[in-house]
Amino acid sequence: PALRSSWFSDAMSRVFSVSGRPSIMPPPSKQWKFRPLTRPARPARPLARGLLTATLVVGAGALSACGFVGFPGVYRIDVEQGNLVDQEMIDQLRPGMSRRQARFIMGSPLIEDTFNPDRWDYPYVIRNGQDIIREAKVTLIFEGDALRDVEGDYLPAWAADGKAASSP
Repeated sequence: PALRSSWFSDAMSRVFSVSGRPSIMPPPSKQWKFRPLTRPARPARPLARGLLTATLVVGAGALSACGFVGFPGVYRIDVEQGNLVDQEMIDQLRPGMSRRQARFIMGSPLIEDTFNPDRWDYPYVIRNGQDIIREAKVTLIFEGDALRDVEGDYLPAWAADGKAASSP
């Protein structure tokens, strides 16, 4: 029993002290100081610090090169962005159609210009990584509520005839 009490008081005196004197019971004042039971850590050796720095620099360089070079044999999915537009959809458009009818055929436009509400843009891109596989753009131009013109990569027969007749 005497051994336990001296061990306990010794441990408590290391952990807590009040005004520099060991105390088992916590005092009412806030003059507590905390001293850890373990010894302080040794400073790192210069050789170990240099080795750690070199390892971090080489590791950061290796990880940053992975994105630049790319991994051979890694499968990249095709990413489709925009509205899928084909010639069948464009052939259904007629001059004088209402916006509602055009939206039913083409779908909602990806870009409705705030400054020009009579213009609807339908861009479409298929990519595999950085490579563009297919790209198309179609623009519908309205006059009031009626379809007036179609521009872009796909044209209906009535718009293509008008473009050919107006070209010299």
